[in-house]
Amino acid sequence: MLTTLGILIFLFLLTSVPIFISLGMAAFLAVLFSSDIQPMILIQRLFGGIDQFALMALPFFILAANIMDGGGLSRRILRFSRALVGHLSGGIAMTTQVSSMFFGALSGSSPATVIAIGKIMYPDLLRGGYGKSFSAGLLASAGSVSLIIPPSITLIIFGSVTGVSVGSLFIAGIGAGLVFGLSSILYIYIYAKKNDLPKDNKSSFNELALSFGKAIWALLIPVIILGGIYSGIFTPTEAAGISAVYAFVIGFFVYKELTLKKMYTICVESAITSAQVLVLVAAAQVLGWVLTRARLPQMVAEFISENITSAILFLLILNLILLLLGMFMEGVAAIIVTAPLLYPAALALGIDPVHLGIIMIANLAIGMYTPPFGMNIFVTQTVTKIDMAEMMPGILKFLAFNLGALLLITYVPELSLFLVNLLE
Repeated sequence: MLTTLGILIFLFLLTSVPIFISLGMAAFLAVLFSSDIQPMILIQRLFGGIDQFALMALPFFILAANIMDGGGLSRRILRFSRALVGHLSGGIAMTTQVSSMFFGALSGSSPATVIAIGKIMYPDLLRGGYGKSFSAGLLASAGSVSLIIPPSITLIIFGSVTGVSVGSLFIAGIGAGLVFGLSSILYIYIYAKKNDLPKDNKSSFNELALSFGKAIWALLIPVIILGGIYSGIFTPTEAAGISAVYAFVIGFFVYKELTLKKMYTICVESAITSAQVLVLVAAAQVLGWVLTRARLPQMVAEFISENITSAILFLLILNLILLLLGMFMEGVAAIIVTAPLLYPAALALGIDPVHLGIIMIANLAIGMYTPPFGMNIFVTQTVTKIDMAEMMPGILKFLAFNLGALLLITYVPELSLFLVNLLE
């Protein structure tokens, strides 16, 4: 059954069959022709796979991200970020990176971050003397930090698959996300110094305070989400619903940029995006069940325990596997397929489960803009209207610095876990 499954998945992906069909149909056909399992069980697993309380957070965070964009919250975050770092070398590019980190902490969606920040900042980057390749590479890589900084949708998926606390993953994502973002800021600074690029005049205290005052309602969202989770007021799933309601109230009654017509469009777009993610989750859950029934996770764990006794070597191999997988597979699908296989082996080697989740997500964040199929590359193309060949030099430079951050996140667990340990 495993052989049939592997061949079918390879053929489907090779022929550009959509990923959710590749995973679900391969599992169904492998069971139908190579086992005595009743196919109806797979239908039950298909629906059972998305019948999880933690997954209810997904549509709410997606809705909240779209409301923030349509309600003017993202634009005010951009203005505050520019007032904060615009006077530094590479200020416009740093504004893009910092804004992406802020927006990632609001939306949890990488493609949404690229679109929301990119359509505003890309023209400014070109006017500021930054090349098209650098600007496109910046947008694609900056959006990827949304996978790490809470409330990350991918962290929620990892928690639902493995049973690791989503709240702990969110807190660990803060430190790792900062390391990831700072690695890009370091390259931006070097690039701007080397090319002697212009920078903004330093904002006065009053200008900084004014921009902060206008953005404060948007900046309170991650505080409400994480503060509510760790104070025990609500769960991560309930936090998602609260963030959507809060974003609506601020966009409609405070910033007054939302209308009922715009809300209808936002709800439709959010429903479509949620369906796209959840159908992928459902198909991947079916595949995961078939792999578990075939004892593949146990075989992988046994192989690793017998042949790999060093956690350092295991994490190096893990990074290589996930970086390769991220080139071809979207983050949610990659987590659902690989986490059940690698989780038992990692625990056997004494790796902290929260740290493991952050390492896996950091790898897949890089995969979001790694050719040939990184999703952020295609989203960035819709914003910048340039082809992949022109984007590549800029993307590869950011990739090199982000890989350095990945090594730090992997081998210095305290960067991710210090806040978790502090709050326990």
